[in-house]
Amino acid sequence: MLCKFKNPQAIALIKGEKTAPTISGTIKFYQKSNRVLIVADIIGLPHTDTGFFGLHIHEGNDCGGIDFSNSKGHFNPSNSPHPKHAGDLPPLMLCGNMAHLSVITDRFKVSDIIGRTVIIHNMPDDFTSQPSGNSGQKIACGIIKKP
Repeated sequence: MLCKFKNPQAIALIKGEKTAPTISGTIKFYQKSNRVLIVADIIGLPHTDTGFFGLHIHEGNDCGGIDFSNSKGHFNPSNSPHPKHAGDLPPLMLCGNMAHLSVITDRFKVSDIIGRTVIIHNMPDDFTSQPSGNSGQKIACGIIKKP
């Protein structure tokens, strides 16, 4: 299926924060009709008890600030409760020191997220807690840009 998705319409280059400097990777976004294919390839994730990491698109347009605070909260243009935010994504699952995720969503268009941030959290999203799933610390960030 990926052979039909050769050129992403957006990409985020992921970098870890100072307590997780080994994290790096890419998250690519492909628009296809009214759906978006998201493909994440991340390396250098720390080992955790669960092996899962929260993954969200955040509304901010900057990875600066203490612990990526400029990334702000989850991308949620419809003001929905968690886990129905447009930016709520499935968790990353650790395999060795890397993670891969491919998922299709209809919650946004690529044009809606250009300039926003993608955050990896140190704990999995519980898909229940308000307002953002109790995913813990922001450990990696990337700004979504046109390639």
